[in-house]
Order: sequence, then C-alpha cells, then structure tokens
Amino acid sequence: MEQLLLVTQRLKIRNLRLSDVNDFVQYRSNEEVVKYQGFDVMSKPLAADFILSQQDKQIGDIGEWVQFGIECSMRHKLIGDCAIKFADDSHAEIGITISHLEQQNGFGSEAMNGILGYLFDVVGLHRIVEITDVKNLASISMLESVGFRREGHFVENVFFKGSWGSEYQYAFLKSEWDLKKS
Repeated sequence: MEQLLLVTQRLKIRNLRLSDVNDFVQYRSNEEVVKYQGFDVMSKPLAADFILSQQDKQIGDIGEWVQFGIECSMRHKLIGDCAIKFADDSHAEIGITISHLEQQNGFGSEAMNGILGYLFDVVGLHRIVEITDVKNLASISMLESVGFRREGHFVENVFFKGSWGSEYQYAFLKSEWDLKKS
C-alpha cells in the first residue's frame, strides 16, 4: 500500500515528515492538548524520534497504531495529527489531535470526514470507533457533529495520568456513512 495522502478542502492528511518537528512539538508540548491524550508533553528530541518511527508507516497492519500529519494546505503547516489502528480487516479505531492554535476552526471535523471517507469508501471498512474521555467536551462535540453514535460509557475503566478515568466509545458504521452522504 502507498503512503497515505488525503486531500480535503483545506487539509492534507499525509505521512509525518521530520520537517514537521517544530509544529508537532508546538502543540504536543501544550498541557491542554495532551490533557486527554495517551501521551504526555513531548520534547523536541522525543518528537523527532517519534516522527522518524512513523514517517514511512502505512495503514493496514492489524493492531498497530499509525500516526499521520494533518497539514493546512494554504499555509503548508502541520496543525495536528491523526492515528489509525486496524482491529481486523473490517474494523478500525481512530483518533485526532488538533493544535491548540487551530481549534474551533472546523479542522477536526474536516479531517475526520476525510478519514471516514477514505476508510469506508476506499479501504472498505465496515465499522470505525473512537474512544474519548468523558470530560473531553470538544472531542465529544466534534464526534457527534460528524455523525458518530455514542454506544458505550465505561466508568473508571482506565488509570490515566494518576487517577481513574471514564471514557465514552463512539462508533460509525459504513451504512450510516452511506446515509450521511446521500
């Protein structure tokens, strides 16, 4: 499979590049951005190592997270990243991180719709899930606005950054995506 490149109206979703490291560190070192994420504040050396580990990866390996950059096309600037993990040949989990400097501009929804279109219409997946902290109101709002359906509430199911946390599981089916497009 080739490296991922999705183009939406304002974004390119593509493999990370070492030249992204400064933009990547800018948002991945922000406490508010990492608050609900499975990663902590990232230094430049750690970010560079992470990007190098991801830059040539391709989606499709079962059980392996692959991280892609979200670039603002007009500014040629990395404004976030997304992760995709295939559970099997028909199901995947995804996650999106948008820079604190770029939030509330619709970039998360635009990226999510681009990824959903690719995974459903090109790859042919049946089901996509996203798991988010119940306190992450921005993520919840974006997921619901795109069309994800909340299907699970896990109470204190994860010990996360020093305390027990609760999560919601959201899902989207190919049949729901097809209805949304029509």
